[in-house]
Amino acid sequence: MRFISALCFLIMVFSPAFSQESSSYTYQSPSRDGSGKIYMGREISLIMGFQGKAWLERNSREQEESVSLAIKNLPVTEESVVADIGAGSGYYTFRIAPKVPKGKVYAVEIQDPAIDYLKSKSKELGYSNVEAIKGSATSPNLPANSVDLVIMVDVYHELEYPKEMLQSIRKSLKPDGKVLLIEYRGEDAWIPIKPLHKMTVAQARKELEANGFKFIENGKFMKIQHFLIFGKED
Repeated sequence: MRFISALCFLIMVFSPAFSQESSSYTYQSPSRDGSGKIYMGREISLIMGFQGKAWLERNSREQEESVSLAIKNLPVTEESVVADIGAGSGYYTFRIAPKVPKGKVYAVEIQDPAIDYLKSKSKELGYSNVEAIKGSATSPNLPANSVDLVIMVDVYHELEYPKEMLQSIRKSLKPDGKVLLIEYRGEDAWIPIKPLHKMTVAQARKELEANGFKFIENGKFMKIQHFLIFGKED
């Protein structure tokens, strides 16, 4: 048994997939709400399950987070193709859909209950331009060169494989496509969100710029969140 275990370990260590992940991530004892997995100096947080849907749909969210301003400032036209990655209950998805009547919104989720809910809600609301997509931990499973805007709302910090996901997102974007991160401001200790569920501008730039993106804009109109836009690096 010891020989077999050692052999399995050696196969795992010397496999390309293991070597690639080992070079990108390190590990430590998990902190509160943390996974223990470190990417570029940041501990990746645990994922909020779909059982948190009520919090996503809370009545106070608009007032707390300036959601209408975020929707108003999205860099889209009525023909844009938008991917809402980590769509959850579709709080943003179903507010984006009316802005792109001649386009499309991909609502990407990895949790089956969320996919079922998004499909049901889309049918209920009559949005024929919304399509629920089952993603994975490493890819949103979007068509290549098809998306004008990828939006992640309080999601990026939870990605289990940020490097792989960013590389897959980059492939899905059109040449002039953009990525929008909306994240609670990590620079502001007074914002009542757990530390691992916040991001600083410096950390967001560090991670995206390392994966083929260029920083375009920091919209500073939201009350407690960053509005960070990135484009594809040439």
